[in-house]
Parts: sequence; structure tokens; C-alpha cells
Amino acid sequence: MKSALLLVVLLALAGCADRLSINTDYLSQGQSSRVQYIVLHYTSTDLAHSLALLTGPDVSSHYLIGDQPAPIIYRLVDEERRSWHAGESEWQGRTWLNASSIGVEIVHPGYRTLADGSREWQPYSPAQINLLITLLEDLVKRHQLPPDSVIGHSDVAPQRKVDPGPLFPWQRLAEAGLIRWPDEAAVLQARARHAQQLPDAAWFQVQLGRVGYRVPMHGEWDDATRNVLAAFQMKYRPQRHDGLPDAESAALLEVLNASLQ
Repeated sequence: MKSALLLVVLLALAGCADRLSINTDYLSQGQSSRVQYIVLHYTSTDLAHSLALLTGPDVSSHYLIGDQPAPIIYRLVDEERRSWHAGESEWQGRTWLNASSIGVEIVHPGYRTLADGSREWQPYSPAQINLLITLLEDLVKRHQLPPDSVIGHSDVAPQRKVDPGPLFPWQRLAEAGLIRWPDEAAVLQARARHAQQLPDAAWFQVQLGRVGYRVPMHGEWDDATRNVLAAFQMKYRPQRHDGLPDAESAALLEVLNASLQ
């Protein structure tokens, strides 16, 4: 008797679902893409392991760019769905960016740790970067993203992440119009001025915050502030990214923030 009653209820519910009618004749103008950022990563492993990891239950990415025998783009998560690539993250005051970003992983080893503890960073494949730029141009156009919406994992999580690393060619992305880049002549002028008197920690913290980083605002040089400065340096001055303040880093920050106004 109970089984028969349950069957009747289920059939009734199925009938309701079949009769559900949604009118799509009207479309609101008050809408935009859920995507606000594109976050770039490297996988730290080869293609086979990257695919196994990113198609498993714990971590994912919307896109993966392979490397061998020729670069190819894999779409692993639909853009309208959230992938698990950024973790605890923040940029421009927005937190937990998985919900508002597209994750792009690049098959790349990252770095090799040498006997003295230093890191030997590995270069990126030009073919991979060319394909990445093509993908980014498409994403930025379709989602109508403003300049500087393409960021690195190290930008949104500078206390725990270093990818895509100092050998990632951010300036190539700037040349493609995907991010802003500090004007070289303006940087040289500002560098000469800051060399005479280097700004204090509070100034650096304010400037890093204006770029978009989550950074302490207590006016002290602590590890957290140095990690943020190192992430900035890795992007805009990769030949030296030790997190120590200097005139060139100050000049880059000043000129970049002036261009954002």
C-alpha cells in the first residue's frame, strides 16, 4: 500500500515538472558576466598528472593548456560553473575568487630546488604563451572584462603561492593589451627621485593595496608585507623579487597606480 502511494506521488511530481513552463521572451538589460577575473596558474607537473589532478574531486580549473607534443587547450569546467582553483584569495577587496573568476592552468614545472636551497625557474614555451594569449583575448572580449582583469595566483594569494612565477612573460600580455604596464620613461624619472629618499613601509602598503593586493596597513615591514611586495616584483621586475623595498619598486608602484587613475 505504501509503495503504491509513493509511486502515485512520484508520478504526480514528474507530471508537474513536465508541465513547468518558463517564458523567455523578455531579457533584462541589468546583467553582466559573473566573471570578474582570470587567474593564471602553473601545474608544477606534466600533462598526464595535470589532467589527473584537475579532473579529480579536489581541485579543478576551467582551462588547461598542455605542452607536448604541441600545446592544446583543454576545457575542464564550463565557464558558467565555479571551478576550485584559487582557494583562499583576494583581489581589489573581493574575496574567495573561485566564484567570480576563470581559472587557467598551464602545464609547466615551475622551479627546481637546487642543493643550496635556491630555486631554478623554468622558462615557458613560446607556443604555449601564444596560445594562452589567444585564449585570454577571447575570454576578455566575451566577458567584457576591463584591463588588468588577468592576474596571477601569486597576486591573489601572495602569502602561499608563487605561480605563474618570475619567468612568466607578463609584458607579452601587456603588449597584447591584456594588462597595463608602467611607462619606462616615467619609471626612470620616479626611480631617481625615490633613490634620494625611499618611502616608508606605510607608503608601500598603501600603494600595493591600490594595485589590488591584500596587504597589512600597519606601517611595519613584516613577512606578510614582504611577501606581497615580492609578488609585485615577480610580475613587474622579475629579475629581482626578494620582497625588499628599493627605489625601482617604488617607482613601478607609483607609475602603475598613476595609470590606473
